[in-house]
Amino acid sequence: MPRPNKLNNLDPKSWLKFQKSWFIHNPPPRKKGVLVHPAKFPETMAQEFIEFFTREGETVLDPMAGTGSALVAALRCGRNAYGIELNPKYAEIANQIIEEERNLLGENVQSLMSKVLIGDATKAASYQLPTIDYILTSPPYWDMLHARGAETQKKRRTSDGMDVFYSDDPNDVGNLHDYEEFLEKLAGIYKGLKPLLRERAYLTIIVKNVKKGGKIYPLAWDIGRELGKTYTLKDEKIWLQDNQRLAPYGLGNAWVSNTFHHYCLQFRND
Repeated sequence: MPRPNKLNNLDPKSWLKFQKSWFIHNPPPRKKGVLVHPAKFPETMAQEFIEFFTREGETVLDPMAGTGSALVAALRCGRNAYGIELNPKYAEIANQIIEEERNLLGENVQSLMSKVLIGDATKAASYQLPTIDYILTSPPYWDMLHARGAETQKKRRTSDGMDVFYSDDPNDVGNLHDYEEFLEKLAGIYKGLKPLLRERAYLTIIVKNVKKGGKIYPLAWDIGRELGKTYTLKDEKIWLQDNQRLAPYGLGNAWVSNTFHHYCLQFRND
């Protein structure tokens, strides 16, 4: 007899496909309502992670919810979801998008809870959330949204209604310019989620290393090291994007890569 699947509702073939350590995912075009947000991960990708790490009816949390990608993905696959978002504008957009998604999906999702709370992720344990079965999130990539030289940022500065960085809130870790201070506060946020997370449940953080001032800051690896003191770092999946335009960084002078990959770090609350 096949062994019972205690983790998710996937068939063996789908389980095996997800186990590959890398994957290519090129996000579909972003809807107009979420373009205002300067960085988000795609709902289509989030849904694949949620379907692997949870069963139907379980509860997902994104403590840095942005415009609600994780919550929309959770709704589409029959999971409850909560988000915490510091910026009231993004929280409002997220809840509007979630309500629109509810209307599209109809009666099958009406019993599910999907809500983004306006709040500070450092205080997540005080928000009277239910037991969480899975956490899926992506942090600010340090203060890189403040880097004026980034090509995407130049385009956003010349577009009406486009935010260049998340907020001007001093509690926003994306506004911290000292790397060690940023890392300490970010790791503290994720460690503070441990009381909410069910035992042996998983936490996925989507992140990449950061290039700044001619050197690389190993943000993904530093998060893995720091959170490995609180959770068990189980593995990584590498998200590849192969539809990005190459730029001639350092051409004829120095090695500078075009970085089109992110690390999806899997931790477990053992």
